[in-house]
Amino acid sequence: MIDIHQHLIWGVDDGAPDLESALAMARAAASEGITRIVCTPHANDFYPFPAALLAERLEELRAPLQGVVELSLGCEFHLNAENIEDALAHPLRYSIANRGYLLVEFPAMVLPLPLAEAIYRLQSAGYKLVLTHPERCPMLLRQPQLLTEWMRKGGLLQLTASALYGRFGPAAQAFGNELLERNWIHFVASDAHHPQWRPPHLRQAYRHVANKMGTETAQRLFVTNPQAVVAGMELPEQPEPLGLESGPSLRFHLEKFAPTGRVKKRDGGPPPWSQIRSWRQLFSRSSAAGA
Repeated sequence: MIDIHQHLIWGVDDGAPDLESALAMARAAASEGITRIVCTPHANDFYPFPAALLAERLEELRAPLQGVVELSLGCEFHLNAENIEDALAHPLRYSIANRGYLLVEFPAMVLPLPLAEAIYRLQSAGYKLVLTHPERCPMLLRQPQLLTEWMRKGGLLQLTASALYGRFGPAAQAFGNELLERNWIHFVASDAHHPQWRPPHLRQAYRHVANKMGTETAQRLFVTNPQAVVAGMELPEQPEPLGLESGPSLRFHLEKFAPTGRVKKRDGGPPPWSQIRSWRQLFSRSSAAGA
C-alpha cells in the first residue's frame, strides 16, 4: 500500500515531534504493509512550508529507513489566499514529488475566494487537486454543495482510513462510508500524526473496504491510484460516482453505519451529531443547488 497523507517530517507542524517518533511512525507503517509514505507537512497560517528544511529532514529520514519504506514529499495545502498566490508563483512546488498532485485542506469557516475560481487558478498552474478528509471538514457540513462542485470540476477526494470504522466519531464514519459506497472516494490514507495517539494504520481500513466493496476497489484506493499520484500519472479509469451528475439522490443516515445505540451522550446532552440532522439529505440538497 502507499500512504499519500502522513505527517512524518518531525518538528514542523502538529505531526511527529522528533526524529525518534518519525522513525517509529515509519516502521509502524511498514509493519502495516505500507511500502511508500508521502510526507505531507501542513502549509497553513500556523505552520509555514520551509521547503529547504523539509527536503533536508526528508533525506535524514531516508538513510535509516532504507530497505524499510520509501519516502516522497508533498504537503497538506491549506486553501487560503496567500498559499494560492505562492502556489501560482512557484508551479508544482507544493505538489507530491513536484509532479502535480496537490493535497488540499479546506478552511474551517470561509473560502478565500469563490471555489470555482480557486479550482480554476490552481488547475491552470498544473495542479491536480485532491481534497483531504472531506468526511470531517466543517465547511462541507455547512455547505455540502461545495463537495459536488469540487467533484464536477475534476477534483479528487481522499478519505481518512480510521474514519471508516469510527475513529473520528459516528458522523465522520457515516459520511465516509456513504462516500465510499457511492464511488466518490479516490484514495484512502492514514493522515497519521503520531506513533501512539494517531498512528499510520491502513490495514484495517483496507480490509473494511475489501469486505464492503470488494478487493478490486481496495486495490484501487490503497495501491493503484496512489501509485499514479507518486508517479505524476493520470489516474486509471474510475467507476462512475453515483448521484453526482444524475440518478438517485445521494443520502446517508447515521444509523446505517453508526447505530445510534452506540453513540454516547456528552455530559447528559444530545449526541454530538444531533445539531446537523440536515446531513440526512446532504447530497439531495447538493444536487438541487447545482454547481
